[in-house]
Amino acid sequence: MTTIDPRAVVIRYVEAVRDGDADVIQDSFCEDATWHYPGDLPVSKVWQGRDEIVNEFLGGMGPAFVPGTLEIELVSTIAENDRVVAEWTSKAKTVHGGTYDNRCIGIYTVRDGKIASVIEYADTRHVAAMLFPDHDARRPAGTE
Repeated sequence: MTTIDPRAVVIRYVEAVRDGDADVIQDSFCEDATWHYPGDLPVSKVWQGRDEIVNEFLGGMGPAFVPGTLEIELVSTIAENDRVVAEWTSKAKTVHGGTYDNRCIGIYTVRDGKIASVIEYADTRHVAAMLFPDHDARRPAGTE
């Protein structure tokens, strides 16, 4: 029996995002995966299922960036059993004229060689200012 290293699964995923490899990104998730993005932004919720995560959450963020400017760098990983903590930076020019420059942490749970769940933490104030400048954080998402 071959065991797939959870750290390798997460590194492969982050590198695929960095490289824009849609096939590897899609292949990285379990069909029933979840991605929790806490906060009060339009993207803050628990995203359910691989297709929703890849197409709506991850794919929905792309239009906020000027094409060809997104740079992602994996800073570090820490792994214990099936859980991996990954730290990365994301930098890009935004379509709103700003510079997105954030440092993020994701807590990944890997099951059978695929990502089963993620909880992502980032500077949501910076995300709001750079990617959602018209969002009123005092109102819960979806009540506009």
